[in-house]
Amino acid sequence: MPNTKPKLILVYEPEKACFDRLIADGYAPDRATEISSYLAQSTDLAYEFEALAAACLRRGLSFGPVTLDDAADALADQNPQDTLVWTLSDGIAYFRGGAAPALARLKGLKTIGADDSLFALCQDKFRSGAVLGALGLPAPQAGLARNGKWLVEPPAAAAGWFVKPNRLGAKIGIWPDSRCNDLSHALELSRRVYAAYRDDVVVQPYVPGRNVRASFLGLVPGAGVEALGVAFVDSGADFQTMEDSMALYGETGEAAKAQGQYAEPELLPVGDSQPGADAKIRSIAERLMSGLGLRDVFSIDLRVESDDTIHLIEFEVCPGLPCFDFRAYCRSQWNMSLADAMAEMAASRLSGPQRLAAQ
Repeated sequence: MPNTKPKLILVYEPEKACFDRLIADGYAPDRATEISSYLAQSTDLAYEFEALAAACLRRGLSFGPVTLDDAADALADQNPQDTLVWTLSDGIAYFRGGAAPALARLKGLKTIGADDSLFALCQDKFRSGAVLGALGLPAPQAGLARNGKWLVEPPAAAAGWFVKPNRLGAKIGIWPDSRCNDLSHALELSRRVYAAYRDDVVVQPYVPGRNVRASFLGLVPGAGVEALGVAFVDSGADFQTMEDSMALYGETGEAAKAQGQYAEPELLPVGDSQPGADAKIRSIAERLMSGLGLRDVFSIDLRVESDDTIHLIEFEVCPGLPCFDFRAYCRSQWNMSLADAMAEMAASRLSGPQRLAAQ
């Protein structure tokens, strides 16, 4: 039966579905919990599905959240003229969200976000780093190791190296000793990562500076880097460990709140103290949009030194929408709640020219 009004379909992969799949594949329960926790935004955003439906209704849209396992059937009979697909979570290995934009493309449906090739690229840190370097962007060079053996030896580094899993993001599986001063320890970390997560590790020269998150939601069609929100993320630590990350989101985040152990990092606009760095980051984002194809919604993680030296760590095509930093961005940049910002963006794509709803 055809839709009676334009429709936003949000495709998401639940933590529980991922956890069950990992257990069936032989992962230890603790490791499966850690890996599936990276889908905590699906858990968190589910609490706002009613608010999203109401925000869409106010703009003449219907809203349909669909789990990834049901996506093929749910998209099969949609009308390409009035259906918009927004994929909440990416993944090509432990997570499978990268299948959703490919399914939408197969059905000829409009999508929010980058094309499906970038959903795959961003989840392989070694390959994406090579592409970023080819674009002339300031991404640290990297070595690659698997279970204690070098596939690609890392460059020399006077300040030591930083070791992280290749396909699990910049944080997951990171221990307090992931910054190391000798390559033998880096290989030991690769053995630990392989045993726990069956993954390779990227070994990059350690870069100093403060952590920065740049967030983008192209709510207005044609929005460029002027809509980018660029903020220092000050947590009091040099980098996030797995334990730190799990305490912020999803069910583990709720438990941390209940136990009084939840503390959001402080967000400070980079432009207030380092306008030169802010300008450089916007130039990097513009290059990522024009040269790589980022669009609609994304985030960039960087390190910024006091002299405005920029290090590009990674980009994400599915930023954590319900996370504290993206909510803060929607409030500061667009003066909207997350639900209203998402619904307004969908309406702008499905209904033509931008018409901001009365707030």
